[in-house]
Amino acid sequence: MDLRLRGPFRRPRRLLAAGAAVVVLAGAGTWTAVASDDGPAVRRADRVMSVNGVRLDTSYFTAAGDERRPAVLLGHGFGGSKDDVREQAEELAADGYAVLTWSARGFGRSTGEVGLNDPKAEVADVSELIDWLAKQPQVRLDKSGDPRVGMAGASYGGAISLLGAGYDDRVDAIAPAVTYWNLADALFPNGVFKKLWAGIFVNTAGGCDRFETTLCRMYDRVAESGTPDAEARELLEQRSPSAVADRIKVPTLLVQGQTDSLFPLGQADAAAKAIRANGAPVDVDWIAGGHDGGDMEADRVRARVRGWFDRYLKGDKAADTGPAFRVTRTGGVDSTDGQALLRGASGDSYPGLESGQRAVALTGREQSFANPAGANPPAVSALPGLGGGGGLAQLSSLGLGVSLDFPGQYARFDSAPVKDDLRITGSPTVTVHVKSTSEDAVLFAKVYDVGADGTQQVLPSQLVTPLRVEDAKSGKDVTVTLPAVDHETDKGHRLRLVLASTDLGYASPAAPATYTVSLKSELNVPTAPGVSTAAAPLPAWVWWLPIAGVLVAAALLLTARRRTAAPAPDPELAEVPLQITELSKKYAGGDRYSVRDLSFRVEKGQVLGLLGPNGAGKTTTLRMLMGLIRPDGGEIRVFGHAIRPGAPVLSRVGAFVEGAGFLPHLSGRENLELYWAATGRPAEDAHLDEALEIAGLGDALARAVRTYSQGMRQRLAIAQAMLGLPDLLILDEPTNGLDPPQIREMREVMIRYAAAGRTVIVSSHLLAEVEQTCTHLVVMDRGRLVQAGPVGEIVGSGDTLLVGTPVPVEEPVAEKVAALPGIASAVRTDDGLLVRLDADGSAQRLVAELVRLEVPVQSVGPHRRLEDAFLTLIGGSA
Repeated sequence: MDLRLRGPFRRPRRLLAAGAAVVVLAGAGTWTAVASDDGPAVRRADRVMSVNGVRLDTSYFTAAGDERRPAVLLGHGFGGSKDDVREQAEELAADGYAVLTWSARGFGRSTGEVGLNDPKAEVADVSELIDWLAKQPQVRLDKSGDPRVGMAGASYGGAISLLGAGYDDRVDAIAPAVTYWNLADALFPNGVFKKLWAGIFVNTAGGCDRFETTLCRMYDRVAESGTPDAEARELLEQRSPSAVADRIKVPTLLVQGQTDSLFPLGQADAAAKAIRANGAPVDVDWIAGGHDGGDMEADRVRARVRGWFDRYLKGDKAADTGPAFRVTRTGGVDSTDGQALLRGASGDSYPGLESGQRAVALTGREQSFANPAGANPPAVSALPGLGGGGGLAQLSSLGLGVSLDFPGQYARFDSAPVKDDLRITGSPTVTVHVKSTSEDAVLFAKVYDVGADGTQQVLPSQLVTPLRVEDAKSGKDVTVTLPAVDHETDKGHRLRLVLASTDLGYASPAAPATYTVSLKSELNVPTAPGVSTAAAPLPAWVWWLPIAGVLVAAALLLTARRRTAAPAPDPELAEVPLQITELSKKYAGGDRYSVRDLSFRVEKGQVLGLLGPNGAGKTTTLRMLMGLIRPDGGEIRVFGHAIRPGAPVLSRVGAFVEGAGFLPHLSGRENLELYWAATGRPAEDAHLDEALEIAGLGDALARAVRTYSQGMRQRLAIAQAMLGLPDLLILDEPTNGLDPPQIREMREVMIRYAAAGRTVIVSSHLLAEVEQTCTHLVVMDRGRLVQAGPVGEIVGSGDTLLVGTPVPVEEPVAEKVAALPGIASAVRTDDGLLVRLDADGSAQRLVAELVRLEVPVQSVGPHRRLEDAFLTLIGGSA
């Protein structure tokens, strides 16, 4: 049976520019073999294509074999590039797909302006890329010019997957993740401007001038007024998948994040209803993470996407696509490693957001409260841009949170203690009566879980519903749909409805006003009774437990091993900032090690550069070092203590990895104070002034972060990592996006920090800068250590010679030189050849062979640049 949708599901092709064609500017592209320990070898071809007047940087992944295979287009997230989805592309290629990734307009090395998936720009580009796939000999065709193709991606890439299916009838299946259905609803929910996320959007792209002019003007207008207008809504709706809701008729796997104040669960709910109404299969998966942090469950989600494509692109009827609905639930903390315990619950059908309604009575008199002048101080719910690294929003599922309401600025209504555990799955609703002394009222509705003692107050997933009530002077009944969540309220706890006048993430009216609110209905809570968490099999715990206990006891006696919560500190390493021993990590479902048998040591006062080409394992190593992921083997010790998630010694480590986000309307100092407060540590331990002095921001600290240059933002991010003056500071690409003067300032910041006896580890691709900044180097390639030692020792290695030539050396000649006796490698450079000798080689013999090969030698000497040493060490694979 052919599982693809045909007949009435096929549509005329749209948005193909008349006469347009994809022009490959880089010829056949650059082929690169991707290493694989277990699966088939994957080849990557990098090409720059001319598409609809812009240049798109692309990569094409295929495994060996002559058979034609389905294709997959993988989109990246906003502010990212094609490199962000490289690992998933390699996995899909090894699994039998031809995979094309690309950097969208305005991102990575692609040209053009950011159009927020403009149908006439980014969406039209997708159709041209599908045209290109149809011409590739590896790709299966349904008919001439029509490849069998699926699309997947997260956030920005998820939206282009939906839009691609809506505008091009050749797309056969999609798997969008943590994305939007209606961008106007996401950024202007219920007529309220989501100012912080909108600002982060603009800043992530590099500023307003990187966008299409109409978008830039729209943002400036709404940001200045604080109120979205009809023209702004129409502009964003035109670029939303909801605009082509009736055209998306392909099998769709919707993955949405629970901890996501940018694109909450309601966005996926609207998409599921619309696509299912078209007759297409739709499965929904609510993951633990989202744009506000938490566990993105990357390995599980990628495996489910592969299963989805196996079923609907390959036509494999036996492929496991998972349940129709799945939600990840958090069940406390693993005491052995500090990680949140995640379990899946599922249903045979998607319940939507209103299933199994249960009425919960609320009590409370009519209440009046103030909207303060300037809407300050604002209440706090989510912390956009600060949650991504540590998952602050995820804390709410563990009984913690960062929410804050100011007295006199909200009304509250409480339930009686619930008599049994209550699982809320979906969007609660309530009707209230609202009056205002102003024409319009802006309210922020939220439901708290309040502990039995009344002190612990948890805001599930840190989510609120903003609401603009127009013509409120005479009073109006309003039905409020609260945020969709999956949250269990324990027996004896209360539910608390709060209606506040302000919220940090949104624009509120600046004029003071008084709001008066009263209840008009009970709180209706959805329980999704058809969704259940699989219970552990009874026999494993009841019948076999005694036997298992005997076997475990015998094993312990025989091996004389004693399990402990953590290895004991090593007193001999108490003064050593970092020692890594035989560290290895292989991601689940991956076909190769990201890090393998890595060992090195870092001493006090060193500035150590961590170098390696893309995919070398640098970021994985840093994430293991910070306790964010666990290694499969080996050991990391910081000042003698073994690193595990939540290890106390991590308080001596500061990190700036994978970018930092700030609240653009707060000052630099306020951002840092808020960040430190979220850690729960005493204010006096922050050493804020000392960190700021090292960062050198001066008077700029009092200004709003939105006024900062990129260099100032980077220095503020470094200052954030320096809070508490950690003994070990880890910086991942700290000079990204900086101009030469700013890079020099950043170099001085790192050198000053290490000068006090502390240690800095910096990962960077700017080799010349590393050479000037770092005292020591660790060079990695394909997850392994290539060389470690002082910079001068590595740069001045005597076994590498730079051969100068008046004209570039052709590749065949370089290959002949590399094959000569006594030569370990030969790499072409702009100036000639970089040649590494083996133990039997000599400069005299090399010159004689070069003369024999008629290479026009101008000079021969030891190299002196880190770039040359780096290329030599990794064999030119960077």
